[in-house]
Amino acid sequence: MDKRLEAFKRLLDIMDDLRSKCPWDKEQTLESLRHLTIEEVYELGDAIIDKDMKGIKEELGDLMLHMVFYAKIASETNDFDISDALNGICEKLIARHPHIYADVKVNGQEDVKANWEQLKLAEGKKSILEGVPKSLPALVKAFRIQEKAVAVGFDWDNRQQVWAKVEEEMNEFHEMIEKDEKKPSGKTEEEFGDLLFSLINYARFVNLNPENALEKTNNKFIKRFQYIEKQAEAKGKKLTEMSLQEMDIYWVEAKNLK
Repeated sequence: MDKRLEAFKRLLDIMDDLRSKCPWDKEQTLESLRHLTIEEVYELGDAIIDKDMKGIKEELGDLMLHMVFYAKIASETNDFDISDALNGICEKLIARHPHIYADVKVNGQEDVKANWEQLKLAEGKKSILEGVPKSLPALVKAFRIQEKAVAVGFDWDNRQQVWAKVEEEMNEFHEMIEKDEKKPSGKTEEEFGDLLFSLINYARFVNLNPENALEKTNNKFIKRFQYIEKQAEAKGKKLTEMSLQEMDIYWVEAKNLK
């Protein structure tokens, strides 16, 4: 037997055992597993950002367990089983890759993306944007919305136009801040959202993933701030006892560390 199939069968057999014998696994439902699955996805995301191949392997295994778990629960109510789910995705992939499994010609990945969205509409989707999950974090959602719109040709011609839009939104936000300096209004919030959306669009246009970029900056800030905390502790001080000037010295030191 192919070692991949052997490993997958082993997981399925273990899942059967756990569902029938383990008190915790017996009690789980689709709903109770949901938040745990989301956590596993974020842990995989962390491992990818950290380029931790060992961690990626482990998190992929954890996610695979969750997929098998959901299918096991569904099989108990005769809704579907793991083979139904796997055959479903196989059929979808074949249908959405006519350039592989039929005679459609493409000239690159942009053609593939455009065909994908058109095929989804042909399957009964009412909107290109219908497939964007409502519960996605706003930054990721904005990026996916833009990607889907671009797939059907709704895009700028060049990056200068996109940057001009960023500057336009930045000016509108600044004007609103000046107007509502003491108490920002809903309009100020709207203008800030427009600015963020345009920056995300620019990142997409120049082939940057804004979520990855922001997460790397988050991690960089955490490391540098924790350096300040360690230096304060070494001097027997609390951060609240340090001046901004003192903290800034350590911040610069942290920036120079490799």
